[in-house]
Amino acid sequence: MALQHNIPGADGVNLHVREFGNPQGQPLVLIHGWSQSHQCWVQQYDSELAATFRIITPDLRGHGQSDKPLGDTHYTGSRVWAEDLAAVISKLQLERPVLVGWSYGGLVIGHYLKHFGDAGLAGLNFVGAGVRVGTAHIGTLLGETFLTVLPLVTSPDLSANIAGIRQFLGACFTQIISREDWESTLAFNMVVPPAVRAALLAEEVDITPQLATITRPTLMTHGLADVLVLPASGQLLLACCPSARASWYEGVGHGPFLEAPARFNAELAAFARAAVA
Repeated sequence: MALQHNIPGADGVNLHVREFGNPQGQPLVLIHGWSQSHQCWVQQYDSELAATFRIITPDLRGHGQSDKPLGDTHYTGSRVWAEDLAAVISKLQLERPVLVGWSYGGLVIGHYLKHFGDAGLAGLNFVGAGVRVGTAHIGTLLGETFLTVLPLVTSPDLSANIAGIRQFLGACFTQIISREDWESTLAFNMVVPPAVRAALLAEEVDITPQLATITRPTLMTHGLADVLVLPASGQLLLACCPSARASWYEGVGHGPFLEAPARFNAELAAFARAAVA
């Protein structure tokens, strides 16, 4: 049974966190992406990972069951994201966690590294992770799908929002996911206010300086068929992070943990065990 935590983050924003798995196990902190929630990790909750590891899945501010303050200042700059993640690690007394960041979650890890470094971590896994984000990188590091969906998913019009999120999720996955996972993903995407989606993309973000400082074991996981965060982003991460090794997924899109969960879970387990050995 999952444990639920509500943890004060930066500026008093309440963060909702779900905990699964072995309470005595090595902690894995799974950080979801833009417009997602802790529920995106459903294929990890009931897997072999849960038998061995303590799985921590926070909802980022503005997402899921966490507070959703309006105003760009609640979402811009690196400090709030770094302090939110630090609050989760501190409150739950996570010793040498492995951080796993999917998509925008990779940027959150970068923000954490900027303010806290990697001394307290066992390892890092960047999954389909953004490295440089902003309109200037569409077509090179980010897929052109963003050009068509952003006006829809940031619109206050509900019908436009639904259409945009459907299009966005259609581009996320190359491999077929279950109907249940698809419906759940559509539902929790719609929980995120359009203004929050817009705020997360209101500034250019570049975590390459932080990648160069990493000393801990690092795994770069990326689908070769990803049309949202392009494989070029994974290549850039590898070029910037000397400690990183690659795991490329042939025929897989933006969500390896949903599209190829057996392989993803096995690789994450092996990586985490080696990181703390």
